[in-house]
Order: sequence, then structure tokens, then C-alpha cells
Amino acid sequence: MTDLVLLVVIFVTAGAALLLGPLVMGRLVRPDRPSPEKAEVYECGEPAVGSAWVQFDLRFYVVALLFVIFDVELAFFFPWAVVFGTASRAADPTLAADQRVAAVAQLDPSAVAAPDPAVMHSLAWLAFADILVFFGVLLVGFAYLWRRGDLEWVRSTAGQQAVE
Repeated sequence: MTDLVLLVVIFVTAGAALLLGPLVMGRLVRPDRPSPEKAEVYECGEPAVGSAWVQFDLRFYVVALLFVIFDVELAFFFPWAVVFGTASRAADPTLAADQRVAAVAQLDPSAVAAPDPAVMHSLAWLAFADILVFFGVLLVGFAYLWRRGDLEWVRSTAGQQAVE
């Protein structure tokens, strides 16, 4: 137990030294010549014009939010592809037992026996049905956003009442 505590203390100390070392070294080595220009706020090389309190167009926020949501959901396709590909490969009845164990070891490293091809075939179909449901929910959400008009940059005013 004390060996583990000692290793954690060494790890934390080394991490703190690697973090604080360059900061302290930079503070000791760099020149200190303050000037009014250096004290100004840097705004991408352009002097600030007007107030920072401008109304932000919410369309940018909506588009960014939709991108993040659909991008994260799309990332779930990659693990599925690995499971489906491995299960499909292991379901091949012409595959030797050792090759089937090697294929399944990618999914479960503790697998030592060759799985039944029928079980792997049903796992492949289960993975396929799972991604169809996931993709269906994704398409329903996309259709809902499209129907609601969140994907249109300039919304039509046909269904809106005039403001008086």
C-alpha cells in the first residue's frame, strides 16, 4: 500500500515540476520592460471600435449547436462499425477456430474459446438493427429541425403575422 502511495506522490510531484518548472524559468529569464502599448488589450491587431455589447445573431449559435450535436452522434458510428465488422468476420463458418478467436479478441480480450458462428451472426444482426434504430432517431431529429426551419439561414415570413 505504501508503495502505491509513494508512486502517486512521485507522479504528482513530477507533474507539478513539469508544470511549474517552465513557468518559473520563464519568469526568471525573460526581460521586464513594461510599456503603455504592452498594457493595452490585444484585439487581433485592430483597435476596438464601438461597444462590445452588440446583439449577437442567434443563427450562428443554433448552427454551431446543431453541428456539435450531429457531429457527436456521428462519432458513435465508429465503435459500431468495429463491432459489426468483427462480428461479421467471426460469423463466417469457413473461418478457422483460431482466426475466429483472434477476431473476437478485438471485442473481448478475455475470449479464449472460439465462439459459435450462429451466435456471432446473431450479434452482427443485432448490431445492424441497433444502428438502424440509432440512425432512424437521428433522421427523425434532423427532419424535425428541417420542418421547424432551424436549418434555414433566412426564414420565410409566410406563416408569421405582421408586427404593428
